[in-house]
Amino acid sequence: MSNAKIASEVGLSASACLRRIQMLEQQDVIRGYTILLGQESGNQSMAVIINISLEKQTETQFQKFEAAVRRHPEIQECFLMTGESDYMLRVNAESGPDFERIHNDVLSKLPGVQRIHSSFSIRNVLTSRSRATSAG
Repeated sequence: MSNAKIASEVGLSASACLRRIQMLEQQDVIRGYTILLGQESGNQSMAVIINISLEKQTETQFQKFEAAVRRHPEIQECFLMTGESDYMLRVNAESGPDFERIHNDVLSKLPGVQRIHSSFSIRNVLTSRSRATSAG
């Protein structure tokens, strides 16, 4: 939404609205912006949920794994988990061969990976805008 549209919606001038948005960004209240694409955008990628178990559950191993995950733009989300797996990741793949590339070139080369279990989504039922956060 444009700054002018936001200003109109909240009853402020465009300059006052922009100052308030910039203040919220500086205070880390607004941590980033995300575009949520729907099927109508032509984006036909499939979401893949990946559970990863590490060889060791040490702080050093977690730090190495998480640092490596942050270096790969193919990985959309990463969660430290309780339960059977140590991490749950989400990637988008354009096709089976694209996921094979991600699996071979990215996932299997992450440090300390013992087991990878992947599940492919059939279709997106709900994307919550409230979870869309920082791009960085």
